[in-house]
Amino acid sequence: MNLFTDIRSLVIDSLTAMTGEGVLPEGLDFANVAVEPPRDAAHGDMATNAAMVLAKPAKMKPRDIAEALAAKLAADERITSAEVAGPGFLNLRLAPVIWQGILKSVLDAGTDYGRSAMGEGKRVNVEYVSANPTGPLHVGHTRGAVFGDALAALLAYAGYDVTREYYINDGGGQVDVLARSVYLRYLEAHGQEIAFADGTYPGDYLVPVGRALKDKVGDAYLEQPEEVWLADVREFSTDAMMALIREDLAQLGIEMDKFYSEKSLYGTGKIEAALASLEAKGLIYQGVLEPPKGKKPDDWEPREQTLFKSTDHGDDVDRAVKKSDGSWTYFAPDIAYHYDKVERGFDELIDIFGADHGGYVKRMKAAVSALSDGKVPLDIKLCQLVKLFKDGQEFKMSKRAGTFVTLRDVVDAVGPDVTRFMLLTRKNDQGFDFDLDKALEQSKDNPVFYVQYANARICSTLRKAEEQGIAADDATLNAADLSLIADPAQLAVAKKLAEWPRQVEIAARTHEPHRVAFYLYDLASELHGLYHLGKSNEGLRFVNESSQLATHANLALARAVSVVISAGLGILGVKPAEEMR
Repeated sequence: MNLFTDIRSLVIDSLTAMTGEGVLPEGLDFANVAVEPPRDAAHGDMATNAAMVLAKPAKMKPRDIAEALAAKLAADERITSAEVAGPGFLNLRLAPVIWQGILKSVLDAGTDYGRSAMGEGKRVNVEYVSANPTGPLHVGHTRGAVFGDALAALLAYAGYDVTREYYINDGGGQVDVLARSVYLRYLEAHGQEIAFADGTYPGDYLVPVGRALKDKVGDAYLEQPEEVWLADVREFSTDAMMALIREDLAQLGIEMDKFYSEKSLYGTGKIEAALASLEAKGLIYQGVLEPPKGKKPDDWEPREQTLFKSTDHGDDVDRAVKKSDGSWTYFAPDIAYHYDKVERGFDELIDIFGADHGGYVKRMKAAVSALSDGKVPLDIKLCQLVKLFKDGQEFKMSKRAGTFVTLRDVVDAVGPDVTRFMLLTRKNDQGFDFDLDKALEQSKDNPVFYVQYANARICSTLRKAEEQGIAADDATLNAADLSLIADPAQLAVAKKLAEWPRQVEIAARTHEPHRVAFYLYDLASELHGLYHLGKSNEGLRFVNESSQLATHANLALARAVSVVISAGLGILGVKPAEEMR
């Protein structure tokens, strides 16, 4: 049940009737008519911009439209008042029975309350993490992992058929560097002294991989040239790193539907097929790119290359897909990978990139636009950097990784639930300072504690009620007399619950799961506020010693809040707390 959608339908029906009566001219487009919460709750329960957006095309004064619309809406039993404000905004107040009905809807539907059918019949691919398989995931990967996983869950909650995908970058030279680094650890496992050259990976995480390689092949690769062992060690090392990465993801409760290997694109004709598709559309040609803007590199010289005419699809410059020596550029397999996504029949693609990949946005969007003839949108979300702080100091290094803070360092410090929630309290394109100490602080300033405490407070109240012999099971609360929920403070909580389905659809449409975290904080604030009012007003106490009927109604309200908090935390991948330690 989306109450805002229902009231918008009432507004549209009223406008249609006004058109039939000649109050409005024929042919008006109502697509931009919105119904949403007013900026100031004192102005009403909902507001519509109908008169403002229709005034110009109708060639009428906004207030004239608003006053006529107000008269129509006031005739509906759900509307207790419709007031024109300012130049033509219309503020609506709804009958208490509507808000009481919201509580009933929440209790009846459980955590399915708020689910949407907006994505029904649509397949979406969300690619996230996709870190090079050269080591454990670091804190930067953690943000992309949490953001992508929450977005995937949000889209699934909104009705989309979602595939969670990890692109394994195992086709480039960095995997050769990994193999050489593991080979050094293999030599070390045989008791040899080793030294890491610049560019190799010296982290201790490769020590067990070198030992495992020794266990597998013994001394077969000792004193052998690279061409003997490189391919085998490369595959062995990649598999070991992907096992490590899967373990890292499991620490955050993340499971992928598909791992896609870049290596599978080479030597299989997939890159050639993707480029042939573009060539058939006249988008591949032989040419020479202009030198880079700004200071021209000393080693730059004009070379004829195979180019993709990406400027035809919104890019700033055309892009090379094959070098003058006949080898593929890094962009070529990326094109082939997204061609494969298009061919798999997805209706929408979402890529989660680190902030350092901002330069890839336009070229990748151009490629998908060209490959799909503009039919499959690609949204690329960039996750900005995370800085970790501990004891007031920036925390920069992990002993295990050698050069960076790992995902496991963060999870070990604060736990997976806190990690996930905290990283979703900022929009993905904003930088984030993650204070490990404050993340565990028990105060209103810690959003994850504040939300979890609200749910734990409700669970504790329900347990205490049952200890006092008061039935507090779902069946009893579903049958409570909700007409007793009439105080403005109680109705304010119900009104916040009514916003949940709307927030789900907005967050899913904009691909912004942080909106869920913000909403949960606001809902928790309403719950805590009501709880504190109950200290001085017995009628607002969840357990009202003077009235069992009022107690059941109040507990039903609290239970409805717990249901929605649980649903929201489920989207964020966080377990709702039933008690706080």
